[in-house]
Amino acid sequence: MTVDGTVGGNVASMLWQTADRRPEHVAVVEPDRVATYGQLRGRAAAIASALAGRGIGPGDRVVVLLERGVDAVASYFGVLATGALAVVLNPLWRPRQVEYVLGQCEAAALLTSQAVLARAHRDIETAASRLLLEDIPPEAEWQPVERDGGDAAQITYTSGSTGMPKGVVASHANVWAVITTVSDYLGIREDDRIAGMLPISGVYGANQMLCSVLRGATLLVPLSPLMNDVAEELRAAGVTVLAAVPPLWMQLLQAPRFSGEPIPTLRLVQNAGGHLSPAAVQQLQQAQPQAEIFLQYGLTEVFRSTYLPPDQVRQRAGSMGIPMPGVEILVVAEDGSLCGPGEVGELVHAGPTVTMGYWNDPVRTAEVYRPHPVHGPSQRVVYSGDMVRRDEDGYLWFVGRRDRMIKTLGYRVGPDEILDALYASGQISEGLVTAEDDPARGQRIIACVVLKEDGALATLRKFCRAELPRYMQPAEFIVLSALPKLPNGKHDLITLREQIAASNA
Repeated sequence: MTVDGTVGGNVASMLWQTADRRPEHVAVVEPDRVATYGQLRGRAAAIASALAGRGIGPGDRVVVLLERGVDAVASYFGVLATGALAVVLNPLWRPRQVEYVLGQCEAAALLTSQAVLARAHRDIETAASRLLLEDIPPEAEWQPVERDGGDAAQITYTSGSTGMPKGVVASHANVWAVITTVSDYLGIREDDRIAGMLPISGVYGANQMLCSVLRGATLLVPLSPLMNDVAEELRAAGVTVLAAVPPLWMQLLQAPRFSGEPIPTLRLVQNAGGHLSPAAVQQLQQAQPQAEIFLQYGLTEVFRSTYLPPDQVRQRAGSMGIPMPGVEILVVAEDGSLCGPGEVGELVHAGPTVTMGYWNDPVRTAEVYRPHPVHGPSQRVVYSGDMVRRDEDGYLWFVGRRDRMIKTLGYRVGPDEILDALYASGQISEGLVTAEDDPARGQRIIACVVLKEDGALATLRKFCRAELPRYMQPAEFIVLSALPKLPNGKHDLITLREQIAASNA
C-alpha cells in the first residue's frame, strides 16, 4: 500500500500503516529485546533519516549486514523509506562475498553494526559510506518517499552452489503481490506469533517478516544453535507459525523437544527452499499433529510459485501442489510446446511476482526471463530450470533440476526420487543425492547420508535394492557425520563434492 492506502507504492508504508493501526502491539521479540510497532517504525524512521543525511535517496543501493532481529527489520523498512533499494545480506557471509556485492551493485552505503564487523575475519573494504547502527538514534520522524509499483525495491543476492552471488531485482509491486497473496492463502492473522528462524536476506525469510508486518502479527527471533533449545524457545513464546527449509526440518525432527512433544500453540508449519521427502512430512505430522502443513515451492526470481493445501498433504505426499493464486504455471517441453498430463517439462512461471531481472547482468537475464511461450513478448516469464510433470488433476510433481538430472544407464533420473527412498528406509537423518561421470553408466549415482544413531548402512543398501529399480540404485554410499550447508541453510554442493573427491582419493 502507498501512504494513501492503495496497493502498489512504497513497501515501507506497510510498516507505517501497521504502526498507525497497532502502535502498542509487539512487533519483534528477540531473546533480550522487544519492540512494539510504534518503536519499530521510530527505529526505521531514524535509520531513514540517517541515510538521507548521507545523501542516500531514490534509486541508490544500501547494503544491510545485520543479525536477525529488530534492527535488521527496521533497517529494511528504513532503507525503502528513503526510496533506495534494500540489499540485505546474510551476516554469515565472509568479507570477500560482501565486498563483491558492494561493488557489483555499486552500493552507496553499508549499514551494519560493530558486533557484526567484530566477527568478520578482516575489515570490509568498500568505497560505500559506512553507517553503524550504534551511531543512529533510537527514534526519529520520517515519512516514506513515494514510489511507483514498478520502481525497484530490493536486490536479493542468492549464494547458490557455484560461482559468485547473483542479484535478483524486485519491484515494490512484486513484493506487494507475493506478500498479500501468501498471507491470504496461509491465513496469517494479527494474533499470530511467527517464528523468524530464517535470515531475511533470502526471500523465504523475508516473506515471514513481511507477512507478519502486513498483518500486524508478532515476529519471534530464536537465536540458539541448539534445536532442543529452539524448540523450548518456541514453546515458551507460544509460536503459532513456523517455517523452515528441509535441512532445518531434519535437524528439528532429530530434537526430542520438538519431535516428541507437540507445541500446543503451533497451528501452521511451512516448508519451502527445497523438496521435503514424504517420509519427513510424515514425521512432521506425527511430531506436530495439531499443525496444518503447507508444502511450498518457489525461487528467488518469482518468490513463490506453488503450494500444496494441507488437506491434500496425506493423499498427495510429494506433490508441489497447485499454482499460487494469481499465478500461471506452464510445463514446457524442450521444443517450446506445452506438455500434457504426465509429460516432463520445465516449470515456467508467469504473473505479477515475476521480478525485474538480474542486477547489471543482461545476458543472464535474457537466459531466464523470456517471452511467454504462448502470448509472446508482451509478457515476460521465468524459466525455472526445474523439471516437473502435471497430473490429470492439475497437481504438479517435482522431477529434478535441469542441471541436476542424472543420466545413467540410458535413463533420466531425478535425484529427489532416490532421496525419498533413502528417507523412507528409516535409516538416515539427512541425505543428498548427486552423481559423477562414469564411462560405463554415463553417470554413477552417489548417496551422501548421515545415519541415525540406530541406522545401519547394510539395511539402507538392502532397502534400496528392494524399493528402487536397478538404474536408480546408488552406486556408492558415502557416510558423513553432517552434510555441509550454505549460510541460507541449503546444502553446500561445492564442499560436498570436495568431500566426495577426498573420500575417493
